[in-house]
Amino acid sequence: MADDVKPLTDGSLLAAIDLGSNSFHLIIARVEHGEMRPVEVLSEKVQLGAGVVDDQLSEEAIQRGLECLARFAQLLSSVEPERVRVVGTNALRQAHNRRDFTVPAAEILGTRIDVIYGSEEARLVYLGVAHTLADDARARLVVDIGGGSTEFIVGKRFEPKRLESMQMGCVTFTSDYFPDGIISPENYRRAYNRARLETSHIASHFSARHWTEAVGSSGTLNAISAIVAANGWTKGVITRKALDKLEKKLLKFKNFEQINLNGLSESRRNVIVAGVAVAAALFDILGISKMRTSRGALREGVIYDLMGRLSHEDVRERTVNALIQRYGADEAIATIVERRCKLLYDATLSAWKLEAADWELLHWSARSHEIGMAISHKHFNRHTAYLLRNADLPGFSQEEQELLAIITQGQRGKVDTLLLDAIAAARHKRLVYLLAILRLAGRFKYVEALEQLPDLNVEAGDSSLALAFPEGWMDAHPLTVSELEQEQGYLSKLGLQFTFS
Repeated sequence: MADDVKPLTDGSLLAAIDLGSNSFHLIIARVEHGEMRPVEVLSEKVQLGAGVVDDQLSEEAIQRGLECLARFAQLLSSVEPERVRVVGTNALRQAHNRRDFTVPAAEILGTRIDVIYGSEEARLVYLGVAHTLADDARARLVVDIGGGSTEFIVGKRFEPKRLESMQMGCVTFTSDYFPDGIISPENYRRAYNRARLETSHIASHFSARHWTEAVGSSGTLNAISAIVAANGWTKGVITRKALDKLEKKLLKFKNFEQINLNGLSESRRNVIVAGVAVAAALFDILGISKMRTSRGALREGVIYDLMGRLSHEDVRERTVNALIQRYGADEAIATIVERRCKLLYDATLSAWKLEAADWELLHWSARSHEIGMAISHKHFNRHTAYLLRNADLPGFSQEEQELLAIITQGQRGKVDTLLLDAIAAARHKRLVYLLAILRLAGRFKYVEALEQLPDLNVEAGDSSLALAFPEGWMDAHPLTVSELEQEQGYLSKLGLQFTFS
């Protein structure tokens, strides 16, 4: 947890927004005795995923989403910005023009938008569900059929053991297999078979032999549970026989507008057929005989994860420490670089208007900057960047992983300015500052391994940085001076004037 973030106390308010492919969900919760109690819960059907065509969000979908967030924003005035987290899922993962939505969305909400990978979505879903279930030692399967993807998790208590996210959801399957809302046995069978095929790829690790209980999360499975209960087909659980009856009922209708079922809400009418096809397929492939549902979902998981971040239990710390162990990085060197980064960060904090999130990125970059050595010493920075960009890193968003990759790749040698294109232009200058800090910290790591580096006098301006050493120190360290002279050229190309004396 960053030093300037206030500790979490009883009565604190936290908020989470889930930007799903089908619906947007807001929850505001109060912390009470280590648990969260919902204060406000709001959902709106936005169908962002239906607006993704050829990996591009349509203007109409973007507008629908922004209008929804403008309404959500009215409820967030009572929550401090650092205690709000907004996560985007499959639709935003797929959209190449996601910034056309995330940049104005962040301005509306006053906080950043974290687009998360499927595995991270699965982890957070499990966290939200686990807090609604008995804390016993049984292994359980948790399934979340969303608008654009379906998450599968096998875990015990609060720890997921295996995570998977598959590209199948009720919004995308509706678009792909039920054009114009037409229902037919052929369309249904095509959707079911595709879901069977996708689920078969993970069956060896998620079949019934790996767990003793199946739990469904989120809108689709809760909607199915409500329908089968309202029609008297089951009591409190979803069974395959109940799904059979629901399939037969749905196939009697010719199009979505005709669907009329006890327990089905109006907001689910257009996606329920695809949702049932996916559910039936995973029941058959994974050997699920019955499934109960939970009201816990991604948004609750985000709240619990945020509680951890604000209480010195940030899963991202565990993730980075695990990386260091896995790749045999030199922890002593990592600690030295981190210490130098902290000195430079503290010295430039005011002039460069750095934030707590910037220190987090520097901290993790410093800790992990040498993990690429496990692949090759030559170009280790590129290998480090590849690992940070492509590995499943629990707790990290897509942008956080991209930023870590850019910073660590740019820690030495020439900096490819094309790297910055992966990040919104408004953040380029801040990224240059972080690159400069890590690069300079790296220049002193071997000096300090042999002797204590003297305190530096650091002065920063909007586009400048100056270091002053004690008298005689530079004469005693000609190699370091040579490296700093090289840095002057490299940083100049990034628009930062670096001087030392």
